[in-house]
Amino acid sequence: MNESLIIAVTLAGAYLLGAVPFGLLVARLRGAGDIRRQGSGNIGATNVLRVAGRAAGAAALLLDIGKGALAAAGAMLLLGRDSPYTALAVLLAFLGHLYPVYLRFQGGKGVAVALGALLAWIPLLGLQIAVTWLVALRLFKISSLAALIAFGCAPLALLWPTPPMAPVTLGAIITLIFWRHRSNISRLLAGTEPTIGRKEPS
Repeated sequence: MNESLIIAVTLAGAYLLGAVPFGLLVARLRGAGDIRRQGSGNIGATNVLRVAGRAAGAAALLLDIGKGALAAAGAMLLLGRDSPYTALAVLLAFLGHLYPVYLRFQGGKGVAVALGALLAWIPLLGLQIAVTWLVALRLFKISSLAALIAFGCAPLALLWPTPPMAPVTLGAIITLIFWRHRSNISRLLAGTEPTIGRKEPS
């Protein structure tokens, strides 16, 4: 297989893997129906938690983290950690979750898949995001706020050596995460954003 074909297959695979709507699938398997018509309407783990329960929410979270990690690990195996195409594969896995071809490009907010991809690609950065997210979630009990704090602090990790294209990829991920959370940000500013365990406004 020539190099161009390997790159094309890797990039397409990263997007298609990222686009798998595990939250939607898990909720249906648990008998909760289509979560796009319930709760916040989001296909991510937080809405699965609210609609289908803790076990389903945990499964959706782990599967979304896993698909991001698998996409990044596959790209590193085939193309190398420092390849610009690996950086692109990480971004495409994230974009796959946001704009999944399987759901007419109407996807989630990408926090878990981004975390998984970064844990595999830049472990120290992924670990920083994960720890910050857990601490913020513990303190505030608000999923969206924890995600925004964790990814807002992520550029601090760029003080240490990272792959050449990491700043560009990370910048795009952070920008899109904040953009996808714009309604949450409005509710946070208004003091109406729900805590974990309370129904989120539609």
